[in-house]
Amino acid sequence: MWLKLIGLIVPLGLDTFAVAAALGIAGLSRRDRARVTVLFTAFEMGMPLVGFVGGTLVGGTLGHAADYLAIAILIALGAYMLWPRPEEREDQRLSLLARTRGLAALGLGVSISLDELAIGFTLGLLRLNVLLIIVLIGAQTFLVTQLGLRLGRQVGERVREGAERVAGVALALLGLVLLAEQLFH
Repeated sequence: MWLKLIGLIVPLGLDTFAVAAALGIAGLSRRDRARVTVLFTAFEMGMPLVGFVGGTLVGGTLGHAADYLAIAILIALGAYMLWPRPEEREDQRLSLLARTRGLAALGLGVSISLDELAIGFTLGLLRLNVLLIIVLIGAQTFLVTQLGLRLGRQVGERVREGAERVAGVALALLGLVLLAEQLFH
Protein backbone atom coordinates (compact mmCIF):
# COMPACT_ATOMS: atom_id res chain seq x y z
CA MET A 1 0.00 0.00 0.00
CA TRP A 2 2.81 2.48 0.86
CA LEU A 3 4.41 2.08 -2.56
CA LYS A 4 1.07 2.90 -4.21
CA LEU A 5 0.71 5.96 -1.99
CA ILE A 6 4.22 7.15 -2.82
CA GLY A 7 3.60 6.44 -6.50
CA LEU A 8 0.46 8.57 -6.42
CA ILE A 9 1.68 11.46 -4.30
CA VAL A 10 5.30 12.12 -5.32
CA PRO A 11 4.53 12.86 -8.99
CA LEU A 12 1.93 15.41 -7.90
CA GLY A 13 4.60 17.20 -5.91
CA LEU A 14 6.94 17.35 -8.88
CA ASP A 15 4.26 18.98 -11.00
CA THR A 16 3.45 21.48 -8.25
CA PHE A 17 7.15 22.23 -7.84
CA ALA A 18 7.36 22.98 -11.58
CA VAL A 19 4.55 25.56 -11.43
CA ALA A 20 5.88 27.09 -8.21
CA ALA A 21 9.35 27.32 -9.77
CA ALA A 22 7.88 29.17 -12.75
CA LEU A 23 6.36 31.67 -10.32
CA GLY A 24 9.65 31.82 -8.46
CA ILE A 25 11.44 32.67 -11.71
CA ALA A 26 9.05 35.59 -12.22
CA GLY A 27 9.61 36.69 -8.61
CA LEU A 28 7.16 37.04 -5.71
CA SER A 29 7.21 38.99 -2.48
CA ARG A 30 7.07 37.15 0.85
CA ARG A 31 3.35 37.95 1.17
CA ASP A 32 2.64 36.71 -2.35
CA ARG A 33 4.61 33.50 -1.68
CA ALA A 34 2.46 32.86 1.40
CA ARG A 35 -0.75 33.51 -0.56
CA VAL A 36 0.30 31.21 -3.40
CA THR A 37 1.27 28.49 -0.92
CA VAL A 38 -2.14 28.64 0.75
CA LEU A 39 -3.90 28.72 -2.63
CA PHE A 40 -1.99 25.73 -4.00
CA THR A 41 -2.38 23.71 -0.81
CA ALA A 42 -6.13 24.38 -0.56
CA PHE A 43 -6.80 23.42 -4.17
CA GLU A 44 -4.52 20.40 -4.14
CA MET A 45 -6.19 19.07 -1.00
CA GLY A 46 -9.73 19.90 -2.17
CA MET A 47 -9.67 18.55 -5.71
CA PRO A 48 -8.92 14.94 -4.71
CA LEU A 49 -12.03 15.04 -2.52
CA VAL A 50 -14.15 16.10 -5.48
CA GLY A 51 -12.57 13.38 -7.61
CA PHE A 52 -12.94 10.82 -4.82
CA VAL A 53 -16.70 11.35 -4.65
CA GLY A 54 -16.96 10.95 -8.43
CA GLY A 55 -14.70 7.90 -8.44
CA THR A 56 -16.63 6.25 -5.65
CA LEU A 57 -19.93 6.76 -7.50
CA VAL A 58 -18.52 5.48 -10.78
CA GLY A 59 -16.70 2.63 -9.01
CA GLY A 60 -19.95 1.44 -7.45
CA THR A 61 -21.59 1.44 -10.86
CA LEU A 62 -18.76 -0.17 -12.83
CA GLY A 63 -17.68 -2.76 -10.29
CA HIS A 64 -14.45 -4.58 -11.22
CA ALA A 65 -14.09 -2.60 -14.47
CA ALA A 66 -13.49 0.50 -12.31
CA ASP A 67 -10.00 -0.80 -11.49
CA TYR A 68 -9.10 -0.72 -15.17
CA LEU A 69 -10.62 2.75 -15.57
CA ALA A 70 -8.46 4.00 -12.67
CA ILE A 71 -5.37 2.50 -14.30
CA ALA A 72 -6.24 4.08 -17.66
CA ILE A 73 -6.64 7.48 -15.98
CA LEU A 74 -3.21 7.21 -14.34
CA ILE A 75 -1.52 6.22 -17.60
CA ALA A 76 -3.33 8.98 -19.53
CA LEU A 77 -2.40 11.59 -16.92
CA GLY A 78 1.23 10.47 -17.06
CA ALA A 79 1.23 10.65 -20.88
CA TYR A 80 -0.35 14.10 -20.79
CA MET A 81 2.38 15.34 -18.46
CA LEU A 82 5.00 14.02 -20.88
CA TRP A 83 3.41 15.73 -23.89
CA PRO A 84 5.70 18.50 -25.20
CA ARG A 85 4.51 22.06 -24.61
CA PRO A 86 5.58 25.19 -26.45
CA GLU A 87 8.42 27.22 -24.94
CA GLU A 88 7.32 29.69 -22.28
CA ARG A 89 8.29 33.30 -22.96
CA GLU A 90 8.92 36.03 -20.40
CA ASP A 91 5.53 37.67 -21.09
CA GLN A 92 3.83 34.33 -20.36
CA ARG A 93 5.67 34.12 -17.03
CA LEU A 94 4.51 37.62 -16.13
CA SER A 95 0.98 36.58 -17.09
CA LEU A 96 1.32 33.59 -14.73
CA LEU A 97 2.45 35.97 -11.99
CA ALA A 98 -0.59 38.20 -12.62
CA ARG A 99 -2.87 35.16 -12.24
CA THR A 100 -1.91 34.81 -8.58
CA ARG A 101 -4.35 37.60 -7.67
CA GLY A 102 -8.13 37.96 -7.62
CA LEU A 103 -10.43 35.72 -9.62
CA ALA A 104 -7.55 34.68 -11.84
CA ALA A 105 -6.02 32.98 -8.79
CA LEU A 106 -9.01 30.62 -8.70
CA GLY A 107 -8.32 29.67 -12.31
CA LEU A 108 -4.67 29.07 -11.47
CA GLY A 109 -5.70 26.96 -8.47
CA VAL A 110 -7.97 24.82 -10.63
CA SER A 111 -5.38 24.48 -13.39
CA ILE A 112 -2.64 23.26 -11.04
CA SER A 113 -4.94 20.80 -9.30
CA LEU A 114 -6.55 18.99 -12.24
CA ASP A 115 -4.11 16.13 -11.78
CA GLU A 116 -5.25 15.91 -8.14
CA LEU A 117 -8.85 15.70 -9.41
CA ALA A 118 -7.84 12.73 -11.57
CA ILE A 119 -5.96 11.17 -8.66
CA GLY A 120 -9.00 11.65 -6.40
CA PHE A 121 -11.15 9.92 -9.01
CA THR A 122 -8.62 7.09 -9.07
CA LEU A 123 -8.70 6.88 -5.25
CA GLY A 124 -12.43 6.40 -5.34
CA LEU A 125 -12.11 3.68 -7.96
CA LEU A 126 -9.25 1.86 -6.20
CA ARG A 127 -10.80 2.34 -2.74
CA LEU A 128 -7.66 3.74 -1.10
CA ASN A 129 -7.58 5.67 2.22
CA VAL A 130 -8.55 9.15 1.04
CA LEU A 131 -7.98 10.97 4.35
CA LEU A 132 -4.38 9.80 4.61
CA ILE A 133 -3.72 10.73 1.00
CA ILE A 134 -5.27 14.20 1.38
CA VAL A 135 -3.09 14.92 4.43
CA LEU A 136 0.03 13.69 2.60
CA ILE A 137 -0.83 15.73 -0.50
CA GLY A 138 -1.35 18.84 1.66
CA ALA A 139 1.96 18.45 3.47
CA GLN A 140 3.82 17.76 0.26
CA THR A 141 2.14 20.66 -1.56
CA PHE A 142 3.11 23.09 1.17
CA LEU A 143 6.73 21.96 1.09
CA VAL A 144 7.24 21.78 -2.67
CA THR A 145 5.44 25.07 -3.28
CA GLN A 146 7.72 26.85 -0.83
CA LEU A 147 10.75 25.13 -2.31
CA GLY A 148 9.74 25.95 -5.89
CA LEU A 149 8.95 29.58 -5.12
CA ARG A 150 12.24 30.09 -3.31
CA LEU A 151 14.44 28.18 -5.72
CA GLY A 152 12.69 29.21 -8.93
CA ARG A 153 15.25 31.77 -9.95
CA GLN A 154 18.14 29.43 -9.24
CA VAL A 155 16.88 26.22 -10.85
CA GLY A 156 15.72 27.71 -14.13
CA GLU A 157 13.51 26.35 -16.88
CA ARG A 158 15.36 23.12 -17.61
CA VAL A 159 14.91 21.72 -14.09
CA ARG A 160 11.27 22.87 -14.00
CA GLU A 161 10.47 21.11 -17.27
CA GLY A 162 12.40 18.03 -16.14
CA ALA A 163 10.28 17.83 -12.97
CA GLU A 164 7.10 17.78 -15.07
CA ARG A 165 8.47 14.97 -17.23
CA VAL A 166 9.58 12.88 -14.24
CA ALA A 167 6.09 13.26 -12.76
CA GLY A 168 4.54 12.03 -16.01
CA VAL A 169 6.81 9.00 -16.19
CA ALA A 170 6.13 8.11 -12.55
CA LEU A 171 2.34 8.24 -12.95
CA ALA A 172 2.41 6.24 -16.18
CA LEU A 173 4.68 3.61 -14.59
CA LEU A 174 2.40 3.37 -11.56
CA GLY A 175 -0.52 2.79 -13.91
CA LEU A 176 1.40 0.03 -15.69
CA VAL A 177 2.36 -1.61 -12.38
CA LEU A 178 -1.27 -1.54 -11.27
CA LEU A 179 -2.32 -3.02 -14.61
CA ALA A 180 0.18 -5.86 -14.26
CA GLU A 181 -1.05 -6.42 -10.72
CA GLN A 182 -4.65 -6.65 -11.98
CA LEU A 183 -3.80 -8.97 -14.86
CA PHE A 184 -1.68 -11.35 -12.82
CA HIS A 185 -3.64 -11.24 -9.57
